[in-house]
Amino acid sequence: MTTSGKRGFLPPFLQLRGVHMASREQVVQAEVASGAKAFKPYVAPGSAMAELTVKAILTGALMGVLFGAATVYLALKAGLTVSASIPVAVIAISLGRKLLRTTILENNIIQTAGSAGESIAAGVVFTLPGFLFLSVDPATGTSIGAGYFSYFTLFALALVGGLLGVLMMIPLRRSLIVKEHGVLRYPEGTACASVLIAGDRGGDFARTAFQGVGIALGYAILQKVFHVVAEAPAFVTRQANKWLPNATVNGEITPEYLGVGYIIGPRIAGVLVAGGVLAWLGLIPLLAVLVPADVLAAQLPKVGYQPSAFGWDPAAHTFANLPRAVYYAYIRQIGAGAVAAGGFITLTKTFPTIWSSLRDGIRSIGDKAAAASISRTDRDLSFVTVIAGSLGLVVLLAALPQVPGSSIFQKVLIALLVIVFGFIFVTVSSRIVGIIGSSSNPISGMTIATLMATAMVFVSVGWTGRLFEPMALVVGGMVCIAAANAGATSQDLKTGYLVGATPRNQQIALFVGAIASAIVIGVTVKVLDMPTGELARQGVQHMIGSDKFPAPQATLMATLIKGLLSLNLDWHFVLVGAFLAVTMELCGVSSLNFAVGAYLPLSTTLPIFVGGAVKGLVDRIAASKGEPAEEGELGGGSLFATGLVAGGALTGVIVALLQVNDTVDAFIQKTLNMGPRITALIGAGGYQLLGVGFFAAMALVLFRTARKPQAKQL
Repeated sequence: MTTSGKRGFLPPFLQLRGVHMASREQVVQAEVASGAKAFKPYVAPGSAMAELTVKAILTGALMGVLFGAATVYLALKAGLTVSASIPVAVIAISLGRKLLRTTILENNIIQTAGSAGESIAAGVVFTLPGFLFLSVDPATGTSIGAGYFSYFTLFALALVGGLLGVLMMIPLRRSLIVKEHGVLRYPEGTACASVLIAGDRGGDFARTAFQGVGIALGYAILQKVFHVVAEAPAFVTRQANKWLPNATVNGEITPEYLGVGYIIGPRIAGVLVAGGVLAWLGLIPLLAVLVPADVLAAQLPKVGYQPSAFGWDPAAHTFANLPRAVYYAYIRQIGAGAVAAGGFITLTKTFPTIWSSLRDGIRSIGDKAAAASISRTDRDLSFVTVIAGSLGLVVLLAALPQVPGSSIFQKVLIALLVIVFGFIFVTVSSRIVGIIGSSSNPISGMTIATLMATAMVFVSVGWTGRLFEPMALVVGGMVCIAAANAGATSQDLKTGYLVGATPRNQQIALFVGAIASAIVIGVTVKVLDMPTGELARQGVQHMIGSDKFPAPQATLMATLIKGLLSLNLDWHFVLVGAFLAVTMELCGVSSLNFAVGAYLPLSTTLPIFVGGAVKGLVDRIAASKGEPAEEGELGGGSLFATGLVAGGALTGVIVALLQVNDTVDAFIQKTLNMGPRITALIGAGGYQLLGVGFFAAMALVLFRTARKPQAKQL
C-alpha cells in the first residue's frame, strides 16, 4: 500500500498534515483568495459617494428603536424573532427615493444602524427576564434575582453586550467576510445587498428581485393573515405504529426558508436537514419507545417546561404530542452539546485564519503608512479601538452596581468570563449565520453552552447554590446579546462588502444603533411587565411570566441555571451531543452544520433543504447542457431567492407589529382567518396538502426563474 493510500485511510479530522488534507486546504484557500481578489463591489473603492451622514444615522437609529420594540413584544410572547435588516433596507429605499434623497451607501448605513435593535432585543428578552424565575429567596418570598430586574440593569447589560458584539466582530471581518467570500454566503446580508442594488439600479435587475418580493408578500399574507396556506404541515406516525412510532416530518413552508435554502446551496442544506432527520426520525422515535411517559413528565420541569403544554394526561399516563415532549426534554440538550462541541471544533480549525486577521490588526497599530494606503472598502476601525473598548467595558462591568456580585473579585471574574465566552461564541455565531442566516441562528444553544461552562467554573471555585444564580445569568445573558448582535453585524458587513461600503462607517453606525436600541429596549420590557390595575389589585407584580408574556426562552435559562448550580442537571445528554459532533467531524462532515440541524426543529431545516435542492437541480441541468453556471448573487435564481427572503421577512415584521394591538390581532384571528372554513370544507389533511401545493408552486416559480437565460436577467 502506498504512503498516500495510508494517509487517505485516516479519518478526515486526523488528516491535518496529510497529503490529501493539505492539498484540499491549499485548493480551498487558493479559490477563496482568487475570489476575494477578483470580486468587485457595486460601488467602486475610489468613489467619494455620501455615506455616513447625519440623516442616515438618525433614520437608522429610529428604525432600530422601532424594530427593537417590536422584537421585545414578539420574543416575550412567543419566543420568536424576525430579522430586521431587509425590512429596514426596503424602508430606506422607499424613504430615500421620495423624501431623504439618499445614496445607496447612505441606505446601507440606515439598514446597518436599524438592524442592531432587533438583535440586541432578542438577546435581552431571551435571557434577562430570567431574573424573575430564579430560586425564591426565603426572606422575601420572591425570586432572588428580582431586584436586578430594573431598567438600569437591563440598559447596562444590553449596552455592554451589544457593544461587545460589534467590537469583537471588527477583527473577524477580514477572515469571515473577505477571505471566505465564496464560502460563507450570509443569506440575509446577500439578500439585503441585492435589494439595495436593485433599488439603485432599476431595470430588469430590479424587476427580478422585486418579483420575488411581490410573490413572497402575497404568499406570506395568504399564510399569516388569511391562513389560506398552512403554516407548518406535518405528518406524524402514531404511537402504536410498530415500525417507526412517533416519527415526525414537518416544515414551516415559508418563502424566506425557501430563499435561504437556494442561496446556501444543496450541500450545506443537505447537512443541515441530516441533523434534523437523525433527531426527528431516529432519536425521538427511539426515546419515545424506551423512556416511560412518567419519566418524561418528570424530566420536562427540569428544563423549564410543564408537561401540560404537551397534552400530558396524568390519569392515562399519555402525551397528546409525544414527539415534541421528547424534543424539549432530551433532544434540545443533546443538540446544545453538539452545537457547543461543533462550535469549538470549528473555532479550532479556523483559528489560523482568525489569528492572521488579529496579527494584521496588531501590526497596523504602529504602521500609519500602511493604514493610510488601505482602500476605502477595506478600512476598519483601528485595533486600538477594539482593545481599548473591550478593556473599558470590562472595567465598566466590574464597577457597575447593577451587576450582581458582592466583591470586586466576583465582578472581575464575571467580566472575564463574558470576554472569553463572548469571543468564542461571537466567532461561532458569525460563522453560523454565514451558512444558514440570522433567523435560524441557534443562539439559545450557544447560551445554554455558556451557562454550562460558567456553572463549571463556579462549581470549581465553590460557588454553588441560589446566591450565585444571578451572576451566572449575567454571563449567559451578555454572551447571548453579544453573539446575537455579532451575527447581525456580520450580515450587515457582508451587505456592505457587496455594495462597496466603508466598513469603518458601518461599525460607527452599529455603535450608534446599539446605544439607541439599548436605551429603548429596557423601557419596552419594563412597560410590558407592568400589570393592569385590576391585576395589580389581585397581587400580580409582573406580566412577564404570565399567560400573556410567558417568556419561554428566559424561563428555560433560569431553570437550567437552577439545575446547574444545584448540581442537578443531566450532563449525559449534553455529552452525547458533544460526541455526536465529534463523530460527524471524523466522518468528514461539517460538525457545526450537522449540530445546528440536530438542535433546530425539522420544520426549520426541511424547507431550507427544498430550496437547496432547487439550486442543485438548476446547477445539474445547466451542467448537463453545457451552460454557464449562474452568476453568483446577480443570477436570476439568486435575485429571485433574495426577493423571497426579503418579502417573507418584511411580512413577518408587519404582522408582528399588527399583533401588538389586541383588537387588530383579534380581528385577524377571528374575522380574516379562513383556515377553519377551509378545513371544514376539505378536511385537516386536505388543508395541509393545499399548503404543500402552494409551497411547491412557489418552488417551481423559483426554478423557472433560475432557468431563464442570464442575458434576460441583467
